[in-house]
Amino acid sequence: MGERDQAAAVEAVHEVVMRTEAAISAPLAELGLTTATAQALWALDPDEEPPSMKVVAGRLFCNAPNLSFVADQLAARGLVERVPDPHDRRSRALVLTDRGRQVRSEVLRIVAECSPLSALGPDDLAALLSILDKVRSGP
Repeated sequence: MGERDQAAAVEAVHEVVMRTEAAISAPLAELGLTTATAQALWALDPDEEPPSMKVVAGRLFCNAPNLSFVADQLAARGLVERVPDPHDRRSRALVLTDRGRQVRSEVLRIVAECSPLSALGPDDLAALLSILDKVRSGP
């Protein structure tokens, strides 16, 4: 694959992300969320043990001060609670409230419906997911 092909692939991924963000901004605003707060909710899987702030920051590829700001916004809206990290009492973990679980589900629905990927059929989605899994597990 040539440099030009790689640049085109990166550009296409970037455009899909940007188009998705543009399409979801209004529905997220109706929920009182920004893209950053929605991403933080997305990073909190209600079926997993509450992650530490450090783990959530890693999932979001951001630093701790940025996450603290976002976590404060979510806590003020009653969507998350900061609790002692069960593995390190000096650290804090984020837990979704019942309302946070509901809003998180709504965020996932909005993104799925508004993403340009929603136009793909099952076979194309499976092929794309296979390729993206290779990319995510790479170096």
